[in-house]
Amino acid sequence: MIWVVLIIVAVVVILLLVLVGMFNKLVRLRNRAENAWAQVDVQLRKRYDLIPNLVETVKGYAAHERQTFEAVTAARTAAQQAQGVAQQAQAENMLTAALGRLFAVAEAYPQLRATENFQELQAQLSDVEQNIAVSRQVYNDTVLSYDNALETVPTNVIAGLFHFNPREYFQTEDATRAVPQVSFADSSTAPPAAAPAPPEAPASPTPPTQSG
Repeated sequence: MIWVVLIIVAVVVILLLVLVGMFNKLVRLRNRAENAWAQVDVQLRKRYDLIPNLVETVKGYAAHERQTFEAVTAARTAAQQAQGVAQQAQAENMLTAALGRLFAVAEAYPQLRATENFQELQAQLSDVEQNIAVSRQVYNDTVLSYDNALETVPTNVIAGLFHFNPREYFQTEDATRAVPQVSFADSSTAPPAAAPAPPEAPASPTPPTQSG
């Protein structure tokens, strides 16, 4: 009788240990996903900090482009106030599109493009965009591992019992994430075409040979 009780207790203990292990695994995966999203958020904040300086720099040369500046500012505010991963991704796409229009304005001003401040801001924004892309990939990878654990046996049982919820992927339009690279070549100052060569002078007639 005692042996039966010991076996039952051992089985219960083993089951509890397995359940605890699966629960801890889900917690670790969830925490990794949250930490990865925090890293994405850090890079997004850096992006937001650069935008006002970029707008002011362009405004100094193209103050009449008020609609473009207001669109960038509004998109930046919407991105800062976004709630949730899906809403954040949508706001980021809108902000990047607005920035594209801002760089299109800068393209028309060679003096602005040549300033050290504008070039530095553009380079910093390009670096931040690359960091966002890396952070986004890391986040999506951690979400994949976490969501897989929620959907596979036996961890899906623990996930249902303790209300582990799946996380969303941070999906943005890759075509909009690249920072527009402003060209420093001014097509309006292309060198003039070479003038046509003057026609050659006709050869003088050969004098007749005198017989001696």
